[in-house]
Amino acid sequence: MKQLILLLCIAVFGGAWISQPQWQPLFNGKDLKGWTNRGNAHWQVKNGRITGEGGRGHLYAAPVVKNFEVKGMFKITDLGKGANSGLYFRAHEPEDDPDGFPRGYEAQICNSQDAYTGWLWKPGKPTGKASALLTKDGEWFAMRVRAVDDSINIWVKDQLVMSYRDSEYQSGKFAIQVHNPGMMVEAKDLYYREIQ
Repeated sequence: MKQLILLLCIAVFGGAWISQPQWQPLFNGKDLKGWTNRGNAHWQVKNGRITGEGGRGHLYAAPVVKNFEVKGMFKITDLGKGANSGLYFRAHEPEDDPDGFPRGYEAQICNSQDAYTGWLWKPGKPTGKASALLTKDGEWFAMRVRAVDDSINIWVKDQLVMSYRDSEYQSGKFAIQVHNPGMMVEAKDLYYREIQ
């Protein structure tokens, strides 16, 4: 009888563990293999983190996903002209201007405007309001995004700050933004997992 109970526990709990999607790295911590640079920003790897500065641009990761979670650590620093960045998802380079703003969703990273870190943006438009500004210039923070079908949720510092429903963009890439010259964005510990 004990063996039967043990086998049932292994089947139930082991099966649940196996069915959980596993986190996959977006960034290897050493170089930009698997990433594509668009625009004028200068991207490099320093001390195990991605850094972008010097002009407007976007750095795209290779995976194309539909339903997923993505997470990472981020920091923006104002170098004299305001700091504004974002984590894009379900995004693509515009066909008519690959160096332009991505077509897709953006989890905003900005501490100096009304549509601040955690807001959901669509191209040029703040769309889903974040409930609180939890970030500061020059400080690392955790951000996580979950997008399943039309449900989009954003967490900042493990606090859910934005929930929104929208189905305009169905699938696409992840990207990191340098919005303007005179700022720097840094990112590390970047992972994603697909949700079936």
